[in-house]
Amino acid sequence: MEGFSTIIEPFRVKSVEPLRLTTRAEREELLGKAGYNLFALASDDVIIDLLTDSGTGAMSAEQWAALQRGDESYAGSPSWFRFEAAVKALFPFAHLIPTHQGRAAEKILFSVVGGKGKVIPNNTHFDTTRANVEHSGAEAVDLVIPEGKDPALRHPFKGNMDVGALTRLLEARKGEVPLVMVTITNNSGGGQPVSLENLRAVRAVCDRFQVPLFLDACRFAENAWFIREREEAQRGRSIKEIVRDIAALADGMTMSAKKDGLANIGGWLAMNDGALAQKCRELLILTEGFPTYGGLAGRDLDAIAQGLSEVVDESYLRYRVRAVEYLADKLCAAGVPMVEPPGGHAVYLDAKRMLRHIPPLQYPGQALAVELYREGGIRGCEIGTAMFGKRPDGSEQPAAMELVRLAMPRRVYTQSHVDFVVEAVLHVFARRESLRGMRIVEQPASLRHFTARFAPL
Repeated sequence: MEGFSTIIEPFRVKSVEPLRLTTRAEREELLGKAGYNLFALASDDVIIDLLTDSGTGAMSAEQWAALQRGDESYAGSPSWFRFEAAVKALFPFAHLIPTHQGRAAEKILFSVVGGKGKVIPNNTHFDTTRANVEHSGAEAVDLVIPEGKDPALRHPFKGNMDVGALTRLLEARKGEVPLVMVTITNNSGGGQPVSLENLRAVRAVCDRFQVPLFLDACRFAENAWFIREREEAQRGRSIKEIVRDIAALADGMTMSAKKDGLANIGGWLAMNDGALAQKCRELLILTEGFPTYGGLAGRDLDAIAQGLSEVVDESYLRYRVRAVEYLADKLCAAGVPMVEPPGGHAVYLDAKRMLRHIPPLQYPGQALAVELYREGGIRGCEIGTAMFGKRPDGSEQPAAMELVRLAMPRRVYTQSHVDFVVEAVLHVFARRESLRGMRIVEQPASLRHFTARFAPL
């Protein structure tokens, strides 16, 4: 509010869910049963769940009302047309293909454009994006700017793509790059935004080499907020205007509506290329559903449509970004190493700097995430060697960064919850030298972090 320094939540709480407050002894036993993998915990055994911001947010009263409007006709439902209009108001691509979530959009896209001998450049691929690229036989290449690889360095747009590196790749691999992808915000790199200036430069390179540009746009509104706040030429513009400018630079997008769609499920794939869209729709029908529902109930299409109107509200975005900054400011003041500046959806603790005595192949990020749960019942997510260390050929190498992501669900937790998280992190930080590494005792062939079992060393 004007004239006040305190940024309040721009909503009231109308329904509450009780939390079960576990004891440390209970949590120790639960960790053993889960194989020290926090994904394997029952959510009822978690006090503060910061595992992900994907699909974990609270829906608004208008979204709950939208569920009641949902129409479950198999084809051509009114819910589909409301969904289509809401998406195209922000991202006016010619062809819109609904999917049950973002990774389904990735699976369809890379099944069509990927394959052996192909390479997909990105600022930084996230886990399912990389997995779907590599599953197709293609190579996933990360080309974030050098500043994006240094967690301690403060830079306004650490998610930017290295335009020079992209140019060199496109020159060296002519005919092997079916598309260039940019992830906004850059999740693997600490939720860092991409500037509009950088997107324009990437677009120019794509035009030069006649390669389409696609967005992984699941946190588009948070990225647009940072563009408005940090990019001098964009100050004072509306979030909707900036989002449309971002969309105009791309030829297509994948989207998880579980993030900046403010929904609990859903996503889409969109593009301007009609021939590519036809191939994608054929695969959609085979694996997801009819093109006007794509694996979603009509009520979910309506919830997403409403969420897209709410996520670009500036009061909401101001609160959203400030809530993450509040957590980061408290931890940073105490000397806790993290990715700086904080992104829009999470605080990323830097396990490599915090646990210097634990080598990367002993998974310091996983050790830190496990200890946070043991200490305070807080579930975070390792983003390091456990997630990204295993290569397609089965070998293992350290990830570029060893992070623990504390992702804030949208419109769920209050300031006292965040203060509790701060206290728990500081307790662990005070005795960080006592933490020990982990080893993997069981793992799947891909996306191992979801189901692998660990043991303490």
